[in-house]
Parts: sequence; structure tokens; C-alpha cells
Amino acid sequence: MSDSRRKILVTSALPYANGSPHMGHLVEYIQTDIWVRFQKLRGHDCIYVCASDSHGTPIMLKARELGITPEELTEGYSKEFVNDFADFGIGFDNYHTTHSPENEALVASMYRKLRDSGDIYSRTIEQMYDEREGMFLPDRFVMGTCPNCKAEDQYGDACENCNKATSPETLIDPKSVLSGTTPVKRESEHFFFRLSDYEDRLRQWMRDSALDKNVVSKLEEWFEAGLQDWDISRDAPYFGFRIPETQDKYFYVWLDAPVGYMASFKHLCDRRDDLEFDEYWAAGSDAELYHFIGKDIMYFHTLFWPAVLNGSGYRTPTSVFAHGFLTVDGQKMSKSRGTFIKARTYLDNLNPEFLRYYYAAKLGPTIEDIDLNLEDFVARVNSDLVGKLVNIASRCAGFIHKRFDGELARELPDEALFAQVADASETIAGHYERREYSKAMRLIMALADKANRYIDDHKPWVMAKDEDRLPDVQLVCTQGINLFRSLMIYLAPVLPTVAAATREFLGEDGWQWQDAVTPRLGATVRKFKPLLMRVEASQVEKMVEQSKQNAPAPAAVDDEYISIDDFMKVDLRIARIEQAEPVEGADKLLALTLDLGDGRRQVFAGIKAAYDPAELEGRHVIVVANLAPRKMRFGVSEGMVLAAGPGGEDIFLLSPDDGAAPGMRVK
Repeated sequence: MSDSRRKILVTSALPYANGSPHMGHLVEYIQTDIWVRFQKLRGHDCIYVCASDSHGTPIMLKARELGITPEELTEGYSKEFVNDFADFGIGFDNYHTTHSPENEALVASMYRKLRDSGDIYSRTIEQMYDEREGMFLPDRFVMGTCPNCKAEDQYGDACENCNKATSPETLIDPKSVLSGTTPVKRESEHFFFRLSDYEDRLRQWMRDSALDKNVVSKLEEWFEAGLQDWDISRDAPYFGFRIPETQDKYFYVWLDAPVGYMASFKHLCDRRDDLEFDEYWAAGSDAELYHFIGKDIMYFHTLFWPAVLNGSGYRTPTSVFAHGFLTVDGQKMSKSRGTFIKARTYLDNLNPEFLRYYYAAKLGPTIEDIDLNLEDFVARVNSDLVGKLVNIASRCAGFIHKRFDGELARELPDEALFAQVADASETIAGHYERREYSKAMRLIMALADKANRYIDDHKPWVMAKDEDRLPDVQLVCTQGINLFRSLMIYLAPVLPTVAAATREFLGEDGWQWQDAVTPRLGATVRKFKPLLMRVEASQVEKMVEQSKQNAPAPAAVDDEYISIDDFMKVDLRIARIEQAEPVEGADKLLALTLDLGDGRRQVFAGIKAAYDPAELEGRHVIVVANLAPRKMRFGVSEGMVLAAGPGGEDIFLLSPDDGAAPGMRVK
């Protein structure tokens, strides 16, 4: 044990149980697992728990669509999570579900404490209601334009473009995700948590919790805007826990989901005699509590969650570690491009240790996004893991096994070089502790370069040809194997499977972090087996192709109709005709110069027989603004003006009412 023994509880955000895990999910679970494995390697008591987030309207609706119960849906995805995470080496101490008796009991108890202390109150609100579907809409089932940054197609709880909190009521031109219709407002009694009373306590927690500066900056923005009381209830129909003493009100999923951290740990405590729930969750606990999350759920974890814990008599998190999103080849994951890769699709084609290392080589402690560049992935894995790391052992182990019956020398020929690797121990540990994984990987690979240079300089394959120099061969190879061993101890949190195979080769049962600074001498090693094989570009290409094949086909639509999604793709805008003139050589066309608010366009319209060009100038029309430009022999037409009628002189341009301005979208 490197320093005083710490008692640590770690969680990852709960994956939502209505879809398969994918490469984006794995950023968080790999990041968390590396940190947990590092803490255990340092000798600390570190517990890692998680659960499936199994409540909410999306789950209810998907189950209804599939003709199964929500329980059946979430149980199926939970099994998939458990299997895929295990195959990626994610070492949960417990994995549970939020749809559990432990979670229901804890949520109800915390609710009653908050209610009895006056932190929860009820009032009648107006809420978005989908008349076609016959139900109140959750925030994320309403989409529209963000009122802050004006980004379109944003959800009703938070804008993914500017990261500011929104609400369905504040969205511009809201639409129901379920039916595409405009929701109406209806009254309903809801329960609210007095978040506005917690600003001082949350500011103090922010100062005490060593949050990343980017997270602190976001919190300051939210404080500046003013904390709003939080609606913790939802109306039936809803899949979740019913609020005590009500008939048709349910806890909002974002209240019971983080309580799932506590419930998963409680489930573990009930099966282990060495763990006490209150030692980790009671107010004043000396245990450390860390939540690893994505930056999109910072609002819930750094405001609502600490406040709810504090108000219900529990301890608050020691800190919350937020990370960025994953892009693939510099872009958002895409099913059509084959870069929306499911965890199982990756596992069917590639070694999971490769992805663990690649993510580690990219990850830091900030909320910046990381990119999985597939070409770079192949090059880095082959260069770092196969060409540098494993190469050290493969160049030395054969000589030890064949020439010396597997016995290592009893001394190192270059203690100074080993000392350089050993002296890096605390620096690397510091990088792991601060989640500076990319810095740790760079330092470890720099040490691997030194080890390879040592072997290159001494060339044991040349010395082995001279019987008189065989003792030197044993010394050099012992040096190389010990350098490899120390590097593998440093990499054990990242490459647990390779580390286990290395321990088997070396005849060791287990490692602690400090073992890296002490050489293994005079011991017998086993016959070396290849630890990693090169990744081929064809394997990655196959994975991408399979991901394309797994992409859902476009939904079938009756030939007489188009879907609401198809219609919403058409960008209809108000335009003013600035100039209209005949097109030389064309009998039916007028060339229209249109002002669309953000610039001018030329459109050719077959309306010459119906309109005098001079009468059109200054008139407002409706234009299809996102029609692909069409090259004609008269020039390029950059849109289409809408008109009705059979043609010829019977053509009637569509015009908006007075007050419409160029650039306005027609919806």
C-alpha cells in the first residue's frame, strides 16, 4: 500500500435500459474502471457499483411498441449491459437495476424526509399534453428551437448546443416527439423540490469538491441564472415508482435514478458482511464518494443530486468527474457511415484491450470530447502495444526459456536504467489519480522506448551465438523482462487481461503498485505465449461494414403518404422578390432574385404567362430553401417558389400574411 488506506465508493452513470451499449457508452465505463483498478492496485478499499436506469416514459413506450412489459424490456437490456461490460473488462463490484425494492424503499424514505422538512411542496402547473397520444409529455419528448442559442431540434430539458437548461414551455415552436403535433397545455398537480433554497449549500459543496474548472464555470452560469425549483413528479401513465400517498403520480426518473447508486450499494452490502451502508452514505462519512458522468448530465449531478442528498440527511459526493462525448473519425457517430458501433459488434471483431488502451491514450480530466480515429486506432495499437510494449518481452523470453530453463538472473546488469523506470512510479500514479490517463500512457511508452533501445544496443540474439557470452544473454534478457514487468504493472489498470497473462508468464499470483519498483530476480518464468496480435485494417473495415448492416432500414411509409420526419426535412422560408425579369431564350421562365433574410438567391420560376415581372418586385413568396441547386442552360436555380394552379395563365403564387419577413421559416 502506497499511502494511508482509503475507503472509496465509485459509480458510473446508469445506462438507460432501452438500447444496446455502444462505443460512446464505453468511454465512461472504461475511464471509471481504469481509475478503480488503479485504486485497488494501490491497496485502497475501492468499491465500484452501477445499475441499469430502468424507469421512464421512453421505456414504457418502447415496451408497448414491442408488445412486452417494461420489466421484460429492461431485464433484456440489463443482461446485455452486464455481458458486454464484462467482456470489456469492466469490473463492477455490483451491477443492479433502479427497478428494485432497495431503490423503491430509499426513494420513498428520502421523499418523506424532504416533504416533512418542507423541501417538497405541490402546486398546479400547466404541462405539455399530446392530444393524439392522450398523455402528458416528458421534457425530452418535446422538441423545438432553443430559446437561448436558437439551435433547432433541441429537447425540452437541456440544449445540446449551448448546454443551457430549457423547458418545453420555453422552446420555440415545440413539437411532440411522439406524434409530431403541437402539444397543448393542460393543468396537473405536481410536486416540487425547493432547489432555490440550496444555493448557499451548493456553492459551499462546489468549493469543497475539487470540481474541474469547466464544471465550476457551468455551475457559476447556473447560479447566475438563478436556481429553479425542480419538478420531481410525473403523471400516469408512467413506468416508475408511485409517489407515496398518491394515486396517479410517479417519481420523475431523474429523482430515482441517482438513488440507484445507493440502492446498488445497499444490494451489495446485504450480501457482504464487511460492508456497512451508513459507513459510506451517512452524513459525516469519512469514505470518499465519486461519480463519473458525461457532461450532458452535469446539471442533475452537481445541483439536484447534492441538494437532495443534503436535504434528506445523507452525505454529498466528494467530487463529480465529467467527461466529453465520443466522435468517430471527427464526426458524430453515424449508423449510415457505420460508425455507430455497438459494443458487441466491436467485440466480435477486435480485442477489447485495444479500445481500453486507445481511450486511455486520449482521455484527460476535462470535459473535452475525444475522437476515435479508426486509422489512428490501428496505427497506435500496433505501434505502442505490439511494436513497443509486448515486443520487449517477446525479444527476451525465448532466450530465458530455451537457454536457461526459464530461470532469470539474480542481478540486473543496468540498475540505473531500472531505477529510471522505478522512479517514474509516483509520477505515473499521480497522472492516474488525477485522471490524466493520456499523460500516463505517454510516459509509459517513453519508458518502453528506452527498454527497446537497451535491447537493441545489446542484441542478445547476436550474443547467443557465442557460448562464452551466454551469461550476458541471461543478464540482458532478465533486464528486459523486468523492465517489461514494471511497465505492465503500470498498465495493469488499462490492460487487465494482458496483465493477468503476464503474471501467469512470470509465475506471480498478484501485483500491488509498489511491486513495480522491485525487480524479480532468480525466479523461474513459464514459456512465453504471444500476448497480443497486430490489428489489421481489414478487421476495422469489417466492423464498420457490419455496423452499416445493423443500421435500421428506413421505416416503410404508405405510398400515399410521407412521414412527419420527411416533411420536416423541407425547409420552407419567406422570401421577398427583389427583381424579376424574363429569361432570354425561355418561353415560360422568369428569373427571380430573392431576399431570404440571410442572403440573395436566384430562382427560375415557370410563371411568365401569369405575371408581369414589374408587378412581382417587392412581393413576399414562399420558397423551398434547401432544394439542391439545379444547373440549367440559363444558369443555376437555387430553390423553388411555391405556386398553385394547372399552369399557363392559371398559376397563383402563395404569399404569407402581412408582417411576415424574409428568412422566417414556414412551419
